[in-house]
Amino acid sequence: MTDLQDAHILIVDDDERIRGLLQKYLMQKGFWVSAARDAKHARSILSGLEFDLIIMDVMMPGEDGISLTKALRASISTPILLLTAKGETEDRIAGLEVGADDYLSKPFDPKELLLRVNAILRRVPSTAEAVGSKVVRMGQVRYDVERGEMWQGDIQVRLTATESALMKIFTANLSEPISRAKLVEDLGRDKGQAQERAVDVQITRLRRKIEADQKQPRYLQTVRGAGYMLAPE
Repeated sequence: MTDLQDAHILIVDDDERIRGLLQKYLMQKGFWVSAARDAKHARSILSGLEFDLIIMDVMMPGEDGISLTKALRASISTPILLLTAKGETEDRIAGLEVGADDYLSKPFDPKELLLRVNAILRRVPSTAEAVGSKVVRMGQVRYDVERGEMWQGDIQVRLTATESALMKIFTANLSEPISRAKLVEDLGRDKGQAQERAVDVQITRLRRKIEADQKQPRYLQTVRGAGYMLAPE
């Protein structure tokens, strides 16, 4: 788990006022904070620095937040929290589908932002955490529980912070169905249908990395009326 006091956050927002307010607020809460004015600026900063979390606005001129999230997911697994316009459900779902870990609708209470930030950072896996030497096998894919790593042959499969958190939950409850509401709770998110829908999207993305046939999942199964279950070999 990331030490919250040492976490370095990158804010990507074209609105100078919001960018400044977020930077000031999070620095007051003890975080290290950098800021980028647009996607191009963010890419430049990310080429030389590693971050524990990226907070990114969806609506930006030029390359938007969803496009940048998708591009970043090809090379890094840093958690990404998207800031979306109120009521823009399509943006939220699209963001989750391309690899964002969570979203927050504008306008928002800074305290709610802080809760989301802390929740995401707490579920980032740490290689220093020992949970027993165990490897879960799912066909050609194997998941090292101790390291929090997924592999397909000799190739490591990149997992987002939320995907890692889901795998940790499932491997602690192998072959036991877990309800969507329980998954929302264990991920540290607010209750409600919107967050349950967000979990569905994350499960779909995780299946892409595990299953040979996503339409007929063999390992990450849907249990009718009970939720989801990881049933390894």
